[in-house]
Amino acid sequence: MSELREKMKMDMELRGYSPRTIVGYIRQVSNFAKFYNKSPKYLGEKEIRDYLHYCIMEKKLSEVTVNFINASLKFFYTKTLNRYWNINKIARIKVPKKLPSILSPEEVKSIFDVTENLKHKAILMTVYSAGLRVSEVCNLKITDIDSKNMQILIRQGKGKKDRYSLLSEVNLKILREYWIRYHPTEYLFPGNGRTDAITPRTVQRILEKSVKKTGITKHASVHTLRYPNLYKIQTFLNKYLILLDWD
Repeated sequence: MSELREKMKMDMELRGYSPRTIVGYIRQVSNFAKFYNKSPKYLGEKEIRDYLHYCIMEKKLSEVTVNFINASLKFFYTKTLNRYWNINKIARIKVPKKLPSILSPEEVKSIFDVTENLKHKAILMTVYSAGLRVSEVCNLKITDIDSKNMQILIRQGKGKKDRYSLLSEVNLKILREYWIRYHPTEYLFPGNGRTDAITPRTVQRILEKSVKKTGITKHASVHTLRYPNLYKIQTFLNKYLILLDWD
């Protein structure tokens, strides 16, 4: 499948797909081909339906994962092989809508309190205060912090759009303390190599470690930290002087 893989890779690159999505799509098409031990160009609608059904019923994959496999195969067949895709026969599986787990202001404060490492605390407080996605906080650069106008520039966020978020006084204070101690040179929060950005998985581990220390039993992710209850946040703002921007 090497020739087809390269063609599919180019098709995605020409459309501006992210490197992560490209790797994921190619992996799923490769898994599909391995399942039948045939090149995917020799497989069609029946094989696709049977494979997706197998992923749902036998492998017990989540709805989100199955839909990602569906999207990967759809791209390959419609864009790379230029074939017809019958959405009535190869439909996406319905994803149940669940209310997100919400952290209370007191729980958020307890997470900050148990996070002793200054860099880790600065990362988590920046996510919370500015409402950043995990990829956005990882990719922040020193020049993105505009203390004069009290704002943070988020470059190429969701949808590859730049935007600004508010920089609170509390957030700025801890970022200054962090900068004095760590002296980052390009990325605001570099990884262990001190040149590349910290990884999303590392940030998630930082949060998981702090949540474990607090004893909070709710499922808490960086996404959860970004979207707390707005009413309780207003109370939290008045008490702790944290200004946020939720978009």
